[in-house]
Amino acid sequence: MNNSDDIIDEETGSPPQRYHAPALEKGLDILELLARESEPLTVSGIVQKLGRSTGELFRMIQVLQHRGFVEQAPGNEGYRLTGKLFALGMDQPTVRNLVEIALPHMRRLSLDIGQSCHLAFHSQGQIVVVARMESSELIGFSVRIGYRRPLTTTVSGAVLYAFQPDLIRTRWEEMLRPRLSKEELGAFRQRANRILKRGYEQKPSEYVPGVIDTSAPIVRIGIAAAALTVPFLESTALTKSHKESVAYIVRAAGAISSELLPNDQRA
Repeated sequence: MNNSDDIIDEETGSPPQRYHAPALEKGLDILELLARESEPLTVSGIVQKLGRSTGELFRMIQVLQHRGFVEQAPGNEGYRLTGKLFALGMDQPTVRNLVEIALPHMRRLSLDIGQSCHLAFHSQGQIVVVARMESSELIGFSVRIGYRRPLTTTVSGAVLYAFQPDLIRTRWEEMLRPRLSKEELGAFRQRANRILKRGYEQKPSEYVPGVIDTSAPIVRIGIAAAALTVPFLESTALTKSHKESVAYIVRAAGAISSELLPNDQRA
């Protein structure tokens, strides 16, 4: 007698879906769509992108709004995610513990180099900022908690991807929106391999002139669990030069990584 757990769908290569919950699936489709979008989407926009009817999705959107998972953007008819899913994710013990371990080191780093820093995780083909520390100087640049960008457009994302095994890299590539061309994906993989050898990444910001984004991995058992990133703001009153700061960033990421190890594995 065959065990149903051994049955594989020939088209997807995965076990077949056993149960269907259409309403739940529609709700999850909406949440995943809004998580990928950088701008709010109207009901018609959601309907078009998901390929469903307005009647199917309108009530679902209203329920998600009532439960606090989505909201209408101010002055805009479009919907966007609230911070509720983010807050639920932050309640996971592994996430909460990592952030608690990282914050003292982030505070020390900020004081040492006079720059802000933040902690980023991977989320559905994007990076999401889960913690930050403001600059100790009067002038600084910081990124808000909950900030999201596609994995391939940030140094945090490149670092997170670089320090993953091939299986995870492939899985993350499938989540990228918009999808990369074969040439773009090849270039990103080559960049990631260079980062893996170097141990960190630095690149002038594509969004803010005068900022050099610099990031190092926080590693647990050889895999990047998070990226520690400094949006280094060039100014005439620098506490440390950018070149000097790189060593501080790498050292801080290493110190956080060492605290993630079991006691018997710490140096």
